[in-house]
Amino acid sequence: MIKNPFKLRLVTMALASALVAPAAVFAAEDEGEEEQKLTIVGSHIKRSDTEGPSPVTSLTSEDIELTGVTDLIGLFAKLPISGQGTFSTQANSSDDTANGGSSVSLRGLGADSTLILVNGRRVSVSPFAKNIDTAFVDINNIPLSAIERVDILKDGASATYGSDAIAGVINVVLKDDFDGVEISGKYGTTADGGGEETNVSVLWGNVNERSSHTFIMDYFNREEVLYADRSYSRTSNQTALRPNDPDAVDFRSSSGIPGTIALASDPTVRVPDTFGNDVCAPEDIVGTLCRYDYAPFMSMFPSTERFSFNYMSRYDLTNSVTAFTELNGQNARSTIRGAGSPSFNELFMAGDNPNHPFANDPGSQFFQQDLTMRRRTVDIGNREKRVETNYYRAVLGLEGSAGDWDWTTAISYIKNNSTERGVDGFPNSRRVQEAIDSGLWNPFEPSSNTQEALDFIETTTTRVGKSTHKSFDATMSGPIANIDAGEIMLAVGLEYREEKIADNPDDQFLRGDVFGTEATQANGKRDNTSIFAELAIPVTDDFELQLAVRNEDYSDFGTTTNPKVAFRWAASDDLVVRGSYGTAFRAPSLHQLGLGRTDESPSLIDTVRCNAVGNVNNACVPQEYTAVFEGNPDLGPEESTSYNFGVIYDVNDDWSISVDYYNYEIEDIIDSDTQFVFTNFGSDPNVVERLPSADPNDPGEVVRIFDSFQNIGDLNTSGLDFDIRYGMDTDVGRFNFAYVLNYVLDFEELRPDATGGQRVNRVEGDFEQPEMRWTLSSEWSNDESSAALALNFIDEFKGDADAGFGDKTVDSWMTVDASYNYGGIENVILSVGATNLFNEEPPYSHHDFMGFVTTIHSGQGRFTYVRATYTFD
Repeated sequence: MIKNPFKLRLVTMALASALVAPAAVFAAEDEGEEEQKLTIVGSHIKRSDTEGPSPVTSLTSEDIELTGVTDLIGLFAKLPISGQGTFSTQANSSDDTANGGSSVSLRGLGADSTLILVNGRRVSVSPFAKNIDTAFVDINNIPLSAIERVDILKDGASATYGSDAIAGVINVVLKDDFDGVEISGKYGTTADGGGEETNVSVLWGNVNERSSHTFIMDYFNREEVLYADRSYSRTSNQTALRPNDPDAVDFRSSSGIPGTIALASDPTVRVPDTFGNDVCAPEDIVGTLCRYDYAPFMSMFPSTERFSFNYMSRYDLTNSVTAFTELNGQNARSTIRGAGSPSFNELFMAGDNPNHPFANDPGSQFFQQDLTMRRRTVDIGNREKRVETNYYRAVLGLEGSAGDWDWTTAISYIKNNSTERGVDGFPNSRRVQEAIDSGLWNPFEPSSNTQEALDFIETTTTRVGKSTHKSFDATMSGPIANIDAGEIMLAVGLEYREEKIADNPDDQFLRGDVFGTEATQANGKRDNTSIFAELAIPVTDDFELQLAVRNEDYSDFGTTTNPKVAFRWAASDDLVVRGSYGTAFRAPSLHQLGLGRTDESPSLIDTVRCNAVGNVNNACVPQEYTAVFEGNPDLGPEESTSYNFGVIYDVNDDWSISVDYYNYEIEDIIDSDTQFVFTNFGSDPNVVERLPSADPNDPGEVVRIFDSFQNIGDLNTSGLDFDIRYGMDTDVGRFNFAYVLNYVLDFEELRPDATGGQRVNRVEGDFEQPEMRWTLSSEWSNDESSAALALNFIDEFKGDADAGFGDKTVDSWMTVDASYNYGGIENVILSVGATNLFNEEPPYSHHDFMGFVTTIHSGQGRFTYVRATYTFD
């Protein structure tokens, strides 16, 4: 039940307003069309009724165009069902491990628990995992111009599709029956700078009695947006941006330029560099540190350029056998920027070094002492990464019928190659140390260093990734018996697939010679054999029962069998009741199993040191620390149980209401909890390595934390999905209205506690866990024009408790999208529109330097666009 009375009233008001306010698009059916059976996501059995036992949402290409988005992630980020774990290229940085990639997380259960299909078949994961371990399908590989529709199955489906379908399934259906030539162009830009977009596509197709061919070329280019382009993120010193907020944080880095000087024997004894010709600017001196404002140089959205092609063909070999081909490819390039590389006490200067800053000051405590430093190598430039990805997909198949039975079989090959190059601003730490030791490079006097010295310490980095997916599948379906209520339908099938991933940085990373950036190393392969079956039983004229089961045999961790039971009861002509129950699983990703030693830089609190000596050197506030991760070959799968119960009520021909209750219970979640490890094992030198301290009560500054992935906890969540739609014809055209809401009743994430039991780590309403999202939208159309308006709402949630702001609130956010299309010119459609029409800033969050939650809200601001489409006769 909804526990907050205010929110209950808000939901009720929104439901009521959906009936009178503008809302979304309806696809009108041609009553004269011959009934056609289709395979709908969630079942291998063809059916004429698109409302099966499981809840499915379908969005047509026309629906997508009216939203004004320019890529799939823009669409999915607006869907109320999307949750924490959905990510775009926003916040890509020099520390990101999946720059240029995007994916969606249904129900907030993780991108690796949402199965992405293209035309009903699996596709390969990105070779570069998100956040080190999250294997994901990069939906940026699919241009909008190639999409016929998107089907979203909103319950667990491992019995039908296998691993990764814990939260649900997204099936992207590509255009394959276009006849003619169409050219489309779109241009858009943001209100506050950066983010200019250009998109051009060409669609050509030919359909005749025996064959069809559809070819699509698409070009997309987006200019970068820097944090400097937005008033609320232009500096990492949020106290300067928000002087009236006593809790705002100065996130400027403790690694500055020319930096902070410290004793190598005790780095807590330190002073900002105010000696010699090059000194720390007075405004950057905070306590004993020379800080640095890195935000203005960082990408909020990287620049992106993509060129895609898609070819779909069908050819009738006989009256009952058809051959089909699917060829897709894309070249994508992204450029990611970051501030100069920071070092945190990794570098040293001997007491007798010729560049020692206190060589002539015998009265200084640093005289003739070995030094270390916090120093940012701005003098070799700000960091720049370039990522290039080449994606290829080929499917060759046959489908046909034999009597009342339908069958299909295909082979697939998919390859995804990515290369990430650090082309500017990356120092080689070994050569930097050599340059310090020889006197070639003086870290404390940047202006005195020669170009020769700078060239010597700078390096370029390379990281090469490859993932491949080979598969064979075969499915057949048809009636096996005729009973009073109709035919019992059976589908059986098998699938074999081989998957490989390789993610290999160059030797500099492997030797630990590059600081100020992160890279993963992972290698693995597996094969999988699956057999599955599904029954659709018409128990009565009004009651259908669906039974499904799938057995999976993995080469690297064993077998699993998952069943599903679902029903659909047409209680009356106007009322349908549906429900489902099933188990699901997610196999450990190849990244989680095969990750090599990898350095990350999470923001953590050193609670052990904080408890020992207080907030010395900011031990009690979040800071970046080096965490060393490795894969765990002993991981088991995540396992889940889910059920769904819903009703669909057609009030009349124009008005329908659906309500679905869902519940997921997931066990043995694969994750890491570095803050938990840091807090509970911070005194164990085998887990947390620290520098020595002269103070016996001070455990010392942290050098690195060792962590790995485990089957670490459980997650339980439940909620409600509302979908209300209403349409009416008037003298001025047709109006269609819709209200779609997701309300999270419970979200309980369990993690280990210090006693070996479990603790509640997060619940609904906590950080990044809004309880409610809804979209209220409308569409009007007549013979020549159409217009759409949508309100998108994301609920408030608590601040980040891990960062010390659990008592704060991140406010709710509402944005408005609008578009207008004119088709009064022969063969031409002209469109104009805007997303975030009123340029609403994302709600403020105290937890990080950019001042907003990049995983939930967007910093794009108002984006206005124009589009023109011309169709040749």
